[in-house]
Amino acid sequence: MLPVALSSARVHLDVPSRADTAAITAACQDPDIVRWTTIPTPYTERDAATFVDALVGPGWASDREYTWAIRRAGSTWLEGIIGYRTARRDLGFWLAPSARGAGVMHDAVGLVLDWAFSQGAPDVYWECYVGNRASAAVARAAGFSYTGTGPALIPGRDGAPTAAWQGLRRADGTPASDLPWPADSFADGGQLDDASPSGRR
Repeated sequence: MLPVALSSARVHLDVPSRADTAAITAACQDPDIVRWTTIPTPYTERDAATFVDALVGPGWASDREYTWAIRRAGSTWLEGIIGYRTARRDLGFWLAPSARGAGVMHDAVGLVLDWAFSQGAPDVYWECYVGNRASAAVARAAGFSYTGTGPALIPGRDGAPTAAWQGLRRADGTPASDLPWPADSFADGGQLDDASPSGRR
């Protein structure tokens, strides 16, 4: 598939490029992004360039994974990444500290969900490592139903199995589960990222 740009009043999503390596590198120094994803650590500009060259472009070309840069409307600076993998229809994201609390991720997730559903996806899956409260808050606000806690699709950085909160959002809006969200997923977290597709680099 050719890359697709998506926009709202607050955000613009387009394809990350080599011009974004400095922004990606800077964001990936954040301790919370390191904690809740499996990005290389320490993270260098070479890692960012590899991400852009070896994953972003080939992912679009193969229809395996669609990755967008998250930018505020009117800005060219990358402040996050959001990705959608087609094999399991799962969504992943991270956001730099400078953009948190402004509704940026809420808009980005909504845009990608609407796009995935317009492409025929019957549902979209989300997960985050247990304890990533802000990612859970984003998923709840986006209409995901909590479907349980289980092994994460992406193991921890050391390769060991890791528990994940899991959710599903159906295209027709019907709840995918009547399970309540875990009580500890509601505490203030301050981190908007996810161990799913775009957080594993």
